Amino acid sequence: MKTKAIRLYGVNDLRLDEFELPEIREDEILAKVVSDSICMSSHKLAVQGAKHKRVRHDLGKTQPIIGHEFCGTIEKVGGKWAGQFKAGEKFAIQPALNYPDANGVATLWSPGYSYEFIGGDATYIIIPKEVMEMNCLLNYKADNFFMGSLAEPVSCVVGAFHAQYHTRGGSYVHSMGIAEGGSLALLAGVGPMGLGAIDYAIHNPRKPSRLVVTDIDDKRLTRAARLLPVEEAKKNGVELTYINTKDINDPVEHLKFMNSGKLYDDVFVFAPVKPVLEMGDRLLGHDGCLNFFAGPTDTVFSASFNFYNVHYESHHIVGTSGGNTDDMKESIAMMSAGSLNPVFMITHIGGLDAAVKTTIELDKISGGKKLIYTHKKLDLTAIDDFAAKGADDPLFAKLAEICGRHKGLWNVEAENYLLENAPGI
Repeated sequence: MKTKAIRLYGVNDLRLDEFELPEIREDEILAKVVSDSICMSSHKLAVQGAKHKRVRHDLGKTQPIIGHEFCGTIEKVGGKWAGQFKAGEKFAIQPALNYPDANGVATLWSPGYSYEFIGGDATYIIIPKEVMEMNCLLNYKADNFFMGSLAEPVSCVVGAFHAQYHTRGGSYVHSMGIAEGGSLALLAGVGPMGLGAIDYAIHNPRKPSRLVVTDIDDKRLTRAARLLPVEEAKKNGVELTYINTKDINDPVEHLKFMNSGKLYDDVFVFAPVKPVLEMGDRLLGHDGCLNFFAGPTDTVFSASFNFYNVHYESHHIVGTSGGNTDDMKESIAMMSAGSLNPVFMITHIGGLDAAVKTTIELDKISGGKKLIYTHKKLDLTAIDDFAAKGADDPLFAKLAEICGRHKGLWNVEAENYLLENAPGI
């Protein structure tokens, strides 16, 4: 079977190729990808090329398919998995395999970085045995594909919340998770992942009593407050405040004031910016935990950290890169139950032909998640621009009308219309 896929050849060298997939083996599965959400991690992969930690091949000989936030349907199942998976079933994938090598050490192999025949930016893929052996091929039972593509980024948020920890004096036991009923600050927190964190903080059973979210852009803050209003947080027992810190002379003192004059139990930093990270350090209270969520591309990125407070105030710092399989399962379960609705992360829609440019220029494109429909030929377009584009294109006119009936958000009706009517790649 032929597939079309975006493959990595080198630094900012991504190419849309068409090539033949081999016949699947008994321990493999053939699948159709329908949607892939482009992650900033894929942009970092393009920027670093062969130097990226998850690239496992000589790019001069073997080119991996990129993309790791994808959802689709199973086409054909190898004999080994015939009793567990069936053709026609929808699936999502947890890409952080942590597959053990010959010495039992977890390796960094991952779909979207390390494999020749599996990645999200493709029409058809071969799922290798490691994915099934690590229980990372997940059944996805829903009436859409886009939420399946959001399950992986949501799992990153879930994993970050679980990675937080706190201690008690005289004990070396770590209590995992944010401080329940405590105070939480999300710095630079209204990007797509920050919005996911707000959603999870409000609707997760283990929640803070005070949540403060900062940014330096009024437009982004206004959108966040519209999508995740303070009233919704209050219904769930969380006092939520959005703050633009751009013109505040002393943002640390101001944020303390917003927390009844106190420092914070948990602080998340969503931008790899030195002053923001250092502000997060200064906001930590006793036994506070700082989560550096934003992965930098600069391999020597650093910032000052108060080690006096590490010693005397029990400050901790953690960082996570992705979630694990349990985080992914929790994400899917909460989305299926309606507890989480991360569709607000999606701000742009495009086809596979738009994936190369979008991935390389992702850091320069405003908005949230860019969702790629891999069997479609479609310019990357912001949902907010559907109506303007619809003046000359009936497809976008209809999509604008549909999204207009869904508060300007992507939705099942819009996805179904696009899949039925958008031109094929």
